[in-house]
Amino acid sequence: MKCNVGTIDRTLRIVAGLILIALAATGTVGVWGWIGVVPLLTGIFRFCPAYPLLGINSCSKDGAGASCCKK
Repeated sequence: MKCNVGTIDRTLRIVAGLILIALAATGTVGVWGWIGVVPLLTGIFRFCPAYPLLGINSCSKDGAGASCCKK
């Protein structure tokens, strides 16, 4: 898997996923809140399976060519 989720995108996915899961766990939004697992996992693994299909890559590249996924 090639990384395709950038830092800001990753942060937003993790936060949104955690919020949806918390709302589902408390019964505020019902069962559909468990869909928050999807953005949480895509944020953690820095890979979104829909991005290659849509031609999107939110990883920015600097002048040296280093991607956001470089450790």
